Amino acid sequence: MDCVVRWTGEGMSFLAETGSNHIVAMDGAPEGGGRNLAPRPMEMVLLGTGGCTAYDVVVILKKSGQDVRGCEVRLSSERADTDPKVFTRIHMQFIVRGRRLKPNLVESALRMSHEKYCSASIMLGKTAEITTGFEIVED
Repeated sequence: MDCVVRWTGEGMSFLAETGSNHIVAMDGAPEGGGRNLAPRPMEMVLLGTGGCTAYDVVVILKKSGQDVRGCEVRLSSERADTDPKVFTRIHMQFIVRGRRLKPNLVESALRMSHEKYCSASIMLGKTAEITTGFEIVED
């Protein structure tokens, strides 16, 4: 996997081009010289982790024969007070929609993602305590 990140030359704005040919903007906070025009780089790390684990959960539930119709994950985090300001706590709250979803299979999908499949959360788990919760919404 490759990507290129380029400073735009203004403030603390950067444009990243992914290996799959997509463009993502990032910017810093005003107090750090940015203009708050795009997500912060560490927000991108957090949202990428949410996308990685949500992807896993949907795939695992579908392979388990579940009629999953929606999956949302709300992430909250804490970071260290001093540099490097790594994530120290991350909570992922999943809202899974579908028909007759079995709670034990949803719980199993979350566990499998965090213990085996989601590279991002497994990597972040080296510095952060990661917790999960879920709610099932009948669709």
